[in-house]
Amino acid sequence: MNILFIGDVVGKQGREAIAELLPQITEEFNIEFCIANAENAAGGAGITPKIIDELARYNVDILTSGDHIWDRRELLDEMDNKDRLVRPANFAVEVPGVGCCVVEKGSKKVGVLNLQGRVFMAPVVENPFKAAEKLVAELKKETKVIIVDMHAEATSEKVAMGHFLDGEVSAVIGTHTHIQTADEKVLSKGTAYITDAGMVGPCDSVIGQKKEKIIERFLTGLPVRFEVASEDIQLHGVIIDIDEKTGKANSIKRLQRGFK
Repeated sequence: MNILFIGDVVGKQGREAIAELLPQITEEFNIEFCIANAENAAGGAGITPKIIDELARYNVDILTSGDHIWDRRELLDEMDNKDRLVRPANFAVEVPGVGCCVVEKGSKKVGVLNLQGRVFMAPVVENPFKAAEKLVAELKKETKVIIVDMHAEATSEKVAMGHFLDGEVSAVIGTHTHIQTADEKVLSKGTAYITDAGMVGPCDSVIGQKKEKIIERFLTGLPVRFEVASEDIQLHGVIIDIDEKTGKANSIKRLQRGFK
């Protein structure tokens, strides 16, 4: 089974890249399931119900998220009605939505678990390792193919999660930093891993935002309204080949595809 995991989708530019490139990639690599982190899909911060439906039309099967999930307040009232979107499972129990799900296509099932790290991030989430331990056991009752989106800042926390879940899930894919790393590998017990899948959006930027705005913020420390950049649009992600019978990964390959 070939699964495509797309890195953080940034703004309209990222959505347009998916619309244009996903059909080509799906055919070229025989992709059977597509997962994308979409917490920045609305103007570079947050996601709306309308955009969830838009990405579904592009054949993205499930959307993961992270710390920016609530940047668009209109999502709060609709979250429980959007079964294609998961939020970090280690958010407080009172938070709407779910942190994991099982996606079905014909006779095939893929479990998806979304987690958020705590190192260098807002300390409002519960322990992601404890959450993973509990929820992976639940997902394994339905399928052996399980993909984990570890949305975190610290590379150490992501690497630790990869080793913690090695042999228990099919893949641990890091998101959040928008910079694709070159450490993709299959760990010793059969779990595919990469520290960050990258992003879908303008690469002539500072993690998707206009360079000038970010530099001004670093120079002055004053509040600056960020704007999504528009040059060198690329789609970054990984393709994971998984043995459906065992849930183990055969391989993981980085993908970078230019749009305009």
